[in-house]
Amino acid sequence: MSSLPRPALAVIGGSGFYDFFDNDVTHVEVDTPYGAPSAPVAVGEVDGRAVAFLPRHGKQHEFAPHTLPYQANMWALRSLGVRRVFAPCAVGSLRADWGPGTVAVPNQLVDRTSGRPQTYFDGGGVHVSFADPYCNDLRAAAVKAADDDLRVEDSGTMVVVQGPRFSTRAESRWFAGQGWDLVNMTGHPEAVLARELEMCYAAVALVTDLDAGLGEGDGVHAVNVFAEFKKNLGPFKELMRRAVAAVDSEDTCEHCLVHAGVSLPFELP
Repeated sequence: MSSLPRPALAVIGGSGFYDFFDNDVTHVEVDTPYGAPSAPVAVGEVDGRAVAFLPRHGKQHEFAPHTLPYQANMWALRSLGVRRVFAPCAVGSLRADWGPGTVAVPNQLVDRTSGRPQTYFDGGGVHVSFADPYCNDLRAAAVKAADDDLRVEDSGTMVVVQGPRFSTRAESRWFAGQGWDLVNMTGHPEAVLARELEMCYAAVALVTDLDAGLGEGDGVHAVNVFAEFKKNLGPFKELMRRAVAAVDSEDTCEHCLVHAGVSLPFELP
């Protein structure tokens, strides 16, 4: 691994997004204190930059949202040198004007999960700032990458539910009534773990469906979600490649350096 170029940027692919590079890929097995990540990390090149790619759910979608090795995934990326992470994901929309095929770059997050390990710091009095959960530098790069193939919204609050089930109509209407825009199953604790490891992080959300509370019918079905994601996967990958190319710096931004003046109970990888 000594000859491997440092991948300072990473992309974590969501449901249906299991590969990123066309060729010249090195797969790296990474061992972490939290076990193995979802899959070996693929390291390739985008626009002349070394980039890491990790399929969030595994190469064959082995992991459900509530069983994902979130801690191992983020630790593995950091240990390879990653400091900035794009996190494309599939989401349901809680607003009728953001229909399937819309891409949103959220700026806020609400956690409605339970029982997931969501910190590396079980002791030591470490409390990270998380008022603004996403890196504005990465968000700006993702918005800048937009073209005519995909509509991109520069805003949004994403509520993360436990899964693997979809929301009831009552839950969906409640979420929408709070003013939240998107519903997802994997955005937490991924975002806060990235912050704890001082890695910039931005979610890039592809809408696959209108959530159950927005209309009549049978509700949300997984087969339809996967079909919609697959239909938009080509343009979505191109959007992510352009976003990587649009990132000005490969180092953690000042906003995401949250441990200044804090004595940590262990050294970050």
